[in-house]
Amino acid sequence: MKLAVEVEDSDEKLIVREYRRLLRSAKMSDNKDRVQVRKAFDIAMEAHKGVRRKSGEPYILHPLAVAQICVDEIGLGPTSIVCALLHDVVEDSSMTIQDMEDLFGEKVARIIDGLTKVENLFDQPESVQAENFRKVLLTMADDVRVILIKLADRLHNMRTLGSMRKDKQLKIAAETLYIYAPLAHRLGLYNIKSELEDLSLSFKAPTVYEEIERKLKKTQAVRTRFVNRFTSPIKRELDNLGLAYEIKGRTKSVHSIYTKMRNKNIPFEEVYDVFAIRIIIDTDFDNEKNSCWKVYSLITDFYQPNPDRLRDWISTPKANGYESLHTTVMSPTGKWVEVQIRTKRMDEIAEKGYAAHWKYKEKNQQVSSLDSWVNRIRELLENPETNAVDFVDDFKLNLFAKEIFVFTPTGDIRSLPQKSTVIDFAYEIHSQLGNRCVGAKVNNRLVPVTYVLQSGDQVEIITSKGQSPSEEWLSTAVSAKAKSAIKNYLRSERKSVAEEGEKKLLELFMELGIQDHLENFRILKGIFKLDSKADLFYKVGSGDIALDTVKSLRVSKGKISYKTSKVNPLRTLEDIVEATRGKKDALVIGKQSKLKYQLATCCNPIPGDDVLGFITKDGSIFIHRVNCPNTIRIMSNYGYRVVKAKWDDRESLTFLAGLKLNGFDRQGIVNQITQIISDEMNVTMKSISFESHDGLFDGTIMVYVNDTQHLKNLRDKISKVQGIMAIHRIE
Repeated sequence: MKLAVEVEDSDEKLIVREYRRLLRSAKMSDNKDRVQVRKAFDIAMEAHKGVRRKSGEPYILHPLAVAQICVDEIGLGPTSIVCALLHDVVEDSSMTIQDMEDLFGEKVARIIDGLTKVENLFDQPESVQAENFRKVLLTMADDVRVILIKLADRLHNMRTLGSMRKDKQLKIAAETLYIYAPLAHRLGLYNIKSELEDLSLSFKAPTVYEEIERKLKKTQAVRTRFVNRFTSPIKRELDNLGLAYEIKGRTKSVHSIYTKMRNKNIPFEEVYDVFAIRIIIDTDFDNEKNSCWKVYSLITDFYQPNPDRLRDWISTPKANGYESLHTTVMSPTGKWVEVQIRTKRMDEIAEKGYAAHWKYKEKNQQVSSLDSWVNRIRELLENPETNAVDFVDDFKLNLFAKEIFVFTPTGDIRSLPQKSTVIDFAYEIHSQLGNRCVGAKVNNRLVPVTYVLQSGDQVEIITSKGQSPSEEWLSTAVSAKAKSAIKNYLRSERKSVAEEGEKKLLELFMELGIQDHLENFRILKGIFKLDSKADLFYKVGSGDIALDTVKSLRVSKGKISYKTSKVNPLRTLEDIVEATRGKKDALVIGKQSKLKYQLATCCNPIPGDDVLGFITKDGSIFIHRVNCPNTIRIMSNYGYRVVKAKWDDRESLTFLAGLKLNGFDRQGIVNQITQIISDEMNVTMKSISFESHDGLFDGTIMVYVNDTQHLKNLRDKISKVQGIMAIHRIE
């Protein structure tokens, strides 16, 4: 095959092979589709001519790989292949969105526009990444393929992340964990979600990842033998019933195991649900429910089920379209085993999510919960003035949230995130109903707006014309829709106050002969330590800044004097970041550091931990552990304010760290532990607390150590004390 542009022979063979593989996978019967795909490929080849990725391979292999993921792992068609091949062309060449529309039509142009990044401007008040993400969602509201292709793009970037610099790896991994993995989950793309999480963990905490992966491989043979023994009688009965089926043993992802270990403070060996058994039956749509319950009945004939662990997502599917019947049963070896029962259609939707949902939509004419969720996205995007970072934070809230189902007074069912309140329900019905909500009748009982709803509640909202949202409502609301509506209302109110403040301030400027120009406003912001002109106007309008204070400032030739403030009002956040970053070398943490910093109290980093620095608006630097949960949000939304950091190996300092331990209580155990800490290990103890109940104890020890190795030695020593069952560092 002769290509449209010249490339090296070895590269040409590789590109031709990947292109042909894409065509084989796509199985396009329509010649028009093949022509469009070929045209897109030729344009992409020309646009990326001579460009190579960090890994050294020709850039064109990236769009080819993204298109391949769209076909093989998401199940998208020819239009998506064209868009995947062209997704970087507008950004990397002289071609425009209008050119795309002329060549491929309005639909393709609109999708590519959604995938093209927002211009990378430093002085944007919000994160560039947040702006990019909001732009993708704006287009997704019209065509969900935008986000599906974006997920394919992110997956390939994560698979090839090893060739990037360490700081870039951490930033991209954080973005992936913060937004893209939860979004893949919400769209039902389980395999992609799991791989994104695992790849992110492998870059954020490589040692932990490798340790869990090694233990999974070590126990693989044991799990296989267990699954074979467990499923043997089930297979026999399914064969007797004449059902077409497939049985799989599904191992939990590395990230899921890591999350459970961290949340429950347990080692790998104590994670009992490392795997689940999945039974997939091939039956027609009308008999799905009946067949799944028949298989459930068969399983419980052999194994005793746990009544508290039955999950029926067939009668009421999850919001991401997931349908399945889950039960947990006791095996002959005394282990609890999760069994998932589903049909072939349900399994395809569980694996390929939204794309598969459309394939089967004609069979099921009801509006699915996944469609309802996409409609909610449209509502969230109604206000284009919303701060991008706020929008992404609110949007993310409900991506992983478990759900409850509540009823309107007329019996309509509504799904809401778990722990939703009366306020969330009111805004779910209508924003005006939410703004005027004073309480509700839940199951005919009067309750306040803060009341937390339960599945099955019937809710009737009570309103008053005199009611309006307050700042406190933001801490009560749980759903993204409610939070966004409350913020919009408060922003509108704040805008009115700010407009009044601006009017008063400009009138005062005229009275005092102060010129209305940018420099005077920047000086005032510096004096009153405010971030923006809007904040300044609001403070004046609300009376927080008295006009008499402004009158007392020194004015010379229409300009406010610098001498009225010790602050340099012209120092922007960009200046602070640039000055702090300085050279490209990492910030050194220790007494010799030229820059002031603080250790973040959320994760208490100590020497030996992988760390990074985060620059706040006032120029302060906070040091966080790389795997601190807060760094995921920081690096995702404010990556440009993150600096590399490393410990000064020449110094011996002490840092606060904590240990949690539990075990069997016995006389003298606390005394033995304190002796190890103070006498044997020469560690200074800040605090120690133990609580005993029914022969068991839970304890917390806060100590000052030199580094991670010092803490590990202490932990190992204490773990050998008789009665200690588990000991972990406080994360």
